[in-house]
Amino acid sequence: MKYLVIGTSGPGFSSPEEEISLLEEVILPTFDQLIKMEKKKVILGGGLPLGERAFVFIMDASSNEEVDQILRKLPLWGMLDWEVTALQTFSGRADQERDIVAGLKKKK
Repeated sequence: MKYLVIGTSGPGFSSPEEEISLLEEVILPTFDQLIKMEKKKVILGGGLPLGERAFVFIMDASSNEEVDQILRKLPLWGMLDWEVTALQTFSGRADQERDIVAGLKKKK
């Protein structure tokens, strides 16, 4: 199953020291994990909206619980607001619409 994942409201920095610390200890390790997931095809595509402290990507997972577990392991997990949307496949939706059309035609 595919999921649209959006993490927003990333942390800001109050000093250069805080910026260095967050970058080295949280943000760069998060990028490293996301890059690994992309190589393993857990993340199918995505990136960062220009100028925003946010992540957007499509994730492939077997369940809602798996998505939750993966996101919770990210160093930035507790610092972002997450929105996760399960995506229906194009073929699955097309099949539903075909069934609806067939049902409507029978009623005519």
